[in-house]
Amino acid sequence: MNNESKKKESILRNNAVQTIIASLLCIVIGLLIGYVVLLIINPAGAAGAITAIIKNYFYYPSQKAMMKYMGTTLVKASALLMCSLSVLFAYKVGLFNIGAAGQYVVGAGASLYFALKLGMPWYVCMIAAIVTAALVGGISGALKAYFNVNEVISCIMLNWISLYVVNMLLTQVKSESTPYTVDLSSGNKSALLPNCGLDEIFSGNKFVSIGLIISVVMAVVVWVLLEKTKFGFELRATGMNKNAAKYCGMKEKRNTIVTMMIAGGLAGLGAAVFYLSGIETWMVQQTTVPGMGFNGIAAAFLGGLHPIGAIFSSYFIQHITSGGSYVDKTMYCAQISDLISAFIIYLCGFVFFFKLWLNRYLDKRDERKAAKGGEK
Repeated sequence: MNNESKKKESILRNNAVQTIIASLLCIVIGLLIGYVVLLIINPAGAAGAITAIIKNYFYYPSQKAMMKYMGTTLVKASALLMCSLSVLFAYKVGLFNIGAAGQYVVGAGASLYFALKLGMPWYVCMIAAIVTAALVGGISGALKAYFNVNEVISCIMLNWISLYVVNMLLTQVKSESTPYTVDLSSGNKSALLPNCGLDEIFSGNKFVSIGLIISVVMAVVVWVLLEKTKFGFELRATGMNKNAAKYCGMKEKRNTIVTMMIAGGLAGLGAAVFYLSGIETWMVQQTTVPGMGFNGIAAAFLGGLHPIGAIFSSYFIQHITSGGSYVDKTMYCAQISDLISAFIIYLCGFVFFFKLWLNRYLDKRDERKAAKGGEK
């Protein structure tokens, strides 16, 4: 029994286990709060609404329809995952990349401009998205490294600059009859990401492409880079204490800039994965920054700031968000799922407090056991 209790305690002290428990707790509490809000708005349809949000594409009785809409959710989750990786990569190095939203916008603008204006194939458009978004991230990194400008401030400013620059740029490839850019399927089919048979798995969903594979592979690459390489160790060391890193011979300014460039490139890749799938076009008159980059912050923290955890948290957030479209519109608006996601996102801030509380509880329990053992 003593060995079993020690084993249980060691499991509870495991950082990954604590993160999973805390994240699940956030999800459950967030859903409960959302259900209460639904009850307040209209008690009659609350149970059906929360069920529809949770079920998402499982709402359909047909297996074919279910797989098709599952594919759409995965396409959107892939872009969200890349934004999540962008945020957590910078955070691991002591930087808060709130500019993932703007970098995502720049990636979208570059990929669509190269596709529709220059007629480039998908891989060139993807590289353009990564490079341009990385350069924007590098601006914030350089301001932080050389002028000690807080990256949050510079990133927020760049978010809006990026939005309006991209809007002006993409007016050149706007459809004549709508405020949206020309559809890739008619403007440049070579810019569409290849399906490689994945569309057949998801009931002929033409938007499902190699973007799904790219995003998951990138999550693994980020994990390996941060945790298993010398370069990753240098980046994390710079984030923990840049003065100590400098004393050890590390180039702290270079590491700061490179970190933000990599983070920007990841967000730009997310935009390329999304827009080059053909699932959406860009509205050149929009006045708000797309929420994908900001949702990446939530996915990063819900996933415990771990690249592998971000895969599951990104999917979950997108699953809940997409589930709002199945809510009865006569009782609730579709944005109710965004509200529930917002509750979960807000609760993500308490993940670290929960882990801190759990460790303190375990320490106190060990102290009591030690005291009892001493008395005997």
